[in-house]
Amino acid sequence: MAHLTGTRVSTFNECFLNENEHDSNAVLMELDKGLRSAKQGIQCEAIVRFPRLFEKYPFPILINSSFIKLAEFFVSGSNLLRFWVLRVCQQSENHLDKILNIDNFVRRIFMVMHSNDPVARALLLRTLGAVSRVIPEKQQVHHAIRRALDSHDTVEVEAAIYASSCFAAQSSSFAISMCAKISDMIESLQVPVPMKLLLIPVLRHMHHEATTASLVSKLCMDLLPKYPAQSFVVAIIDTLTQLSSRTLVGVPGQLEVLLDFMQDLRTPVRIQVLRSFNELAGRQSVHAWPKPAIKALIGRFESCTNSQEQFLFLSILLKLSECPLTCQQLLREHREALLRLCIQCISKLDDYTTATQAMAVLSVLVAFGLKKEASGEQVEDILHMVNLHMEGLLLCTAKRAECTRDLRRVLTYGIRITQANAEFGTSFIEIVTNTLGDKIAYPPANAELMCEALVGLCEHFQLRKYAFSTAEELIEDDNAMDTDEPPVPKVNPMLARLPLILHKLNTIIDQDNCDQQLRTVEILSALVLQTTMGCYLPQKVVQCFEKCLGRLNCWTLYRIARTASRYGHHYVAAHIYTKVSQIVISDHMHYFLVALSQISQAECILNYGLEYSYMRDNYAPKAAPEPLMPLMKRLEMASNLYQQALASLRACSSPQHPCTFQLEYLKIRAQFLQTLHLAVTVKNAQVIVPPPAIAGSLAQNSRDYLQKFGHVTNQLRKLVKALKACEETYARLYKSSFDADHVTLEFLEVAEFQCALFAHIIESICYATPPEPPVFLTTGDHPETRYFAASCQRMEQMQKNLPQEPANAKTISNRHLDVIIAQIEIITKTPLCLPRYFFQILQSTQIKLSVSPQPRSATEPVNVQSGSNLVIKVEGVLQHFSKQQKHFRRVESVQLSLTSQLITPPPRSSQELPKQGANDTVTLNQIVKPQRDFLSGSFLLPISSGGHFQVTLETFVVDENGITWCTGPKSSMVVRVLEDPTKQGAPAPSTSQAVGQTRRF
Repeated sequence: MAHLTGTRVSTFNECFLNENEHDSNAVLMELDKGLRSAKQGIQCEAIVRFPRLFEKYPFPILINSSFIKLAEFFVSGSNLLRFWVLRVCQQSENHLDKILNIDNFVRRIFMVMHSNDPVARALLLRTLGAVSRVIPEKQQVHHAIRRALDSHDTVEVEAAIYASSCFAAQSSSFAISMCAKISDMIESLQVPVPMKLLLIPVLRHMHHEATTASLVSKLCMDLLPKYPAQSFVVAIIDTLTQLSSRTLVGVPGQLEVLLDFMQDLRTPVRIQVLRSFNELAGRQSVHAWPKPAIKALIGRFESCTNSQEQFLFLSILLKLSECPLTCQQLLREHREALLRLCIQCISKLDDYTTATQAMAVLSVLVAFGLKKEASGEQVEDILHMVNLHMEGLLLCTAKRAECTRDLRRVLTYGIRITQANAEFGTSFIEIVTNTLGDKIAYPPANAELMCEALVGLCEHFQLRKYAFSTAEELIEDDNAMDTDEPPVPKVNPMLARLPLILHKLNTIIDQDNCDQQLRTVEILSALVLQTTMGCYLPQKVVQCFEKCLGRLNCWTLYRIARTASRYGHHYVAAHIYTKVSQIVISDHMHYFLVALSQISQAECILNYGLEYSYMRDNYAPKAAPEPLMPLMKRLEMASNLYQQALASLRACSSPQHPCTFQLEYLKIRAQFLQTLHLAVTVKNAQVIVPPPAIAGSLAQNSRDYLQKFGHVTNQLRKLVKALKACEETYARLYKSSFDADHVTLEFLEVAEFQCALFAHIIESICYATPPEPPVFLTTGDHPETRYFAASCQRMEQMQKNLPQEPANAKTISNRHLDVIIAQIEIITKTPLCLPRYFFQILQSTQIKLSVSPQPRSATEPVNVQSGSNLVIKVEGVLQHFSKQQKHFRRVESVQLSLTSQLITPPPRSSQELPKQGANDTVTLNQIVKPQRDFLSGSFLLPISSGGHFQVTLETFVVDENGITWCTGPKSSMVVRVLEDPTKQGAPAPSTSQAVGQTRRF
C-alpha cells in the first residue's frame, strides 16, 4: 500500500519524540540502527533527527556520545553525510558546550583536512566555524583557516571566509592576527571581486581592541574611494556601521560619512545609508550622537526621493524620539522642521505607510511633551495636527485590507497619546467607535484591530476610574474648599459609547456569515464586559449574550464566559457555562464546566443575595434587586457551592492535567468564605452569649482586661488566626505560581493583602496593642486587579468608623461588630474576578530530575554501609514552553535542598544508652546554574550508624530578579544503613536457665 499512496515508510521509529517516551538510550539505539543502515537516505534521515533528540534529552553524556558518533560518520561518510552533520552542528549550537571531550571530537573531524577533495575540506571548515563557540582559541584550527584562504578552489576559500567570520566573532587573538591577512586579500588584485565582497563583512568583528578597530576603520575608509562600485559601497558602509555601533567611539565619524553619502545618486546606496542611520539610532549608540548631526540629518530629508527612503527616514526620527534625551532636543530645537516634514508626508494620501509613520513620529513627540509637563505652546501645534489628520488616516486605512499594518500603527500611537492626555482619549474613542459603527463592511483583520484598540482604550480609562487617591491629586486641588461631600466619581467614557458597541455586536450576531467574524464577536463581548466591570448588567446586554447561545459554537461561548468570569459578571458566566456543559461530550470538559458554573452561581449569591435560578427567571431590567437572603445564609450557600465545585474539579483532573492551581485556589476561597461565616456567627452570638459573671475576675487574673467581654473576645482572636492562615495560604500559592501571568500574581498579592488587612482590623478590636497595619505593595496595573484593590481601600476607609478609644480603655460593642459586618459586605458584594491563570497557562516551565543512586524497586531502600557517607548525584533538564514571544520570568538558577531524617532508629540493647543531643535531621542546600537548560549537582550526605532514613530532594527555582519560587519537583527515597558486624558488642552473659544447655552449630 505504501507505493500506491505515496507514503514514505521508515525502517526505524519516527515517533521517538512522543510524550510517552522517557528512555533516551532507547531513542539513541533507534538512531544508531538507522546510522548503520546500508542505504544512504536512511543514514541522512537518522542524522537530521539528532537536533530534536538534543532538545528533549539535553544530557551531556548523550550529547557527547552522539557527537563522537557523528564525527566518525563525518570522517568515513560521503559529502552528503558531512553536509547533514554540518546542519546538526548549526542547529545544536545551544548544546555544543555539553560535549565533554571536545578535543576528541575536533581531532576526529580534523582528519578530513588532509583529504584531496576540496568540497570535503570546505564542509570541514564550515563545521569548525559552526562549533567555534566552544573552540575559539584552537591554534590548529586557526592555522588551517589561514591556509585555506590561500587555496585555489573557490568553494574552499568561501568556506574559509565563513569560518573566519565565525572565529573572529569569538576570538580576539584570531581577529587581531587575521586583520592584516584579510586586508591584504581585499587590496590584492588577484582576488576576484565576488570574493572581496565576502571578505569585507568579516571586518565587522574586529572590535575586540581599540587599535584593531581603528585600523579596520581606516582600511574601510581607504577602500571607499578605491572601490566606488555600488556593491562595494553598500558592503563597506554596512561594515563600518556595525563596527561603530559596537565600539561607540567611531559613531560621530561614521555619522559624517553617512551624511556625505546621503547625496549619492544611487538609490540602493541611499537606502543602505538610511538603514545604517537606523542602526546607529538604537539605545546603545544614540547617546553618542553629536547635536549637529541631528540638525544635518533633518536637513537631508529633501534628498529622499521615493516612498521607501522617506519611510526609512521617518523610522530614524521615530527611534530618536523614543530616547528621552534626543526627543527633548527635537522638541526644543527642531520642532518646526519636524512638523513641516511630517505634514508633508501625511499629505501624501497615495502612500499610507509613510503617512502613518509620520503620524507615529508626531504622536511620540506629543506623548513625551505631555508627560514631561511641557508648556502648551511646545506641543499644542503638534497635537492640533494630530487631531486634524488622525481621523482621516483611520478612515482611509480601515477600508483597505492591505493597510492592516498601517492601521495598527495609527491605533497604537493613538492609545499612546491617550495615556498622556485623557481629553484626546475621549475624542479618539468617539472616532474609533463611529468608524466601527458605520455600515461599511471592513476587512475582518481591520475590524479586529479596531476592536482591540477599543479594549486597550477601555483598559486605560478603567485604570483611571479605580485609581487610588494619591498625593498628586490632592496637590491639584490645593485651592479647593474642604467639604464632607464625596469626591466626584470618575467615569469611563466608553460607557457613553456602549449602546453603539452593543448595536454592532447584535448586528454581527444576526448576520448569516457570523462564523467568519467570531474573533470580532469575542473582542466586542470582552469590551462590553470590561466596560461594565463592577456594574449591574442591564437586561439588554444580557439578552445580547443569550442570543449568542443559539448562534455561536461552544468554543466561542466558552471564551466569552471565561472573559465574563475574569471581569466579575458571574450571572452571564453561569448562564453560558450551564448551557455549554450540557453539550460537550468529554467527561473532563463536562466536569470542568460544571465546576465553573458552580463557582459563578456561588458568586451570584454573594454579590446579589439571590440564587442563580431565581435571577434567571426574574432578571431585573436595569438595577440590581435587593438581596433576599441574609448575610449568613449567603455565605453558607456559597461555601456549599464551592465545596461542590471542588468535587467537580477533582473529577475533571487527570495526571496529564492535574489542575493544581485551580484546586488550591478553590480551597483557599472556600476557607476564606468559611472564615467570614465564622465572623458573622460571632456577631450573632454576642447577643445570646453575654459575658459570664466571673469574666471580670478572669480578666484581672490573666492581666488581659479585654477578657471581661467574655466569649466574643476569644472568638475574634480565633477569627484573626483563621484569617492569617488564609493569608499564609495565599502566600504559598503565590510562591508556587512561577508560570503565572502578571495579572494572576497581582490578584494573589491583593487577596493576600485583603486577608492581612481584615485580620488587622479585627486585631485592633480584640487586642489592646495591635501590631502595625500591613503595607500595600501593589495598586494593580490591570483593571480587574485595580478594582479588587479599590475594594481594599474602601475597607481601610471603613476602619475609620471604629470608635477612637485609648489603649487601656478599649471596649467591644455592637458598633465594633457592625464595622466587621460592613467589611464583610464590602468583600462579598465586590465581584470576584477570577485570575487568568485559572483558565490559561501561557508559559510552562518544568524540571525533570534524575537522582542517583536509585533503589531496585520503589518498595526497596538504598543500602549504605555503616560509617560511610552517601553520595547523591542530581541531574536535571529544564523545559520551557511559551505561547508568547517573551517569557514572564526565566530560570536564573536552581536551588537544590536535600533533607535526611531518621524514621526508624536502630535497635539498641538494654545496656546501651541513647546519645544525648544527637541530631537525626540533616539539611544540605546547593545552588546550581543551568547550562543550556541542563543542571547537575552532588551532595555528600553524612549518615549515622544504623536505622532507616527518609532522604528528600526538593527543588526551588530562582528567577532573574533573585526571587525564589517553590515550583520544583520533589523526590524522596529510603536509605537503610547496614550494621557493621565487626563492631557488634560482646554477647550477653548466659542466665541460670541456659547454663546447662548444649551449644549447637
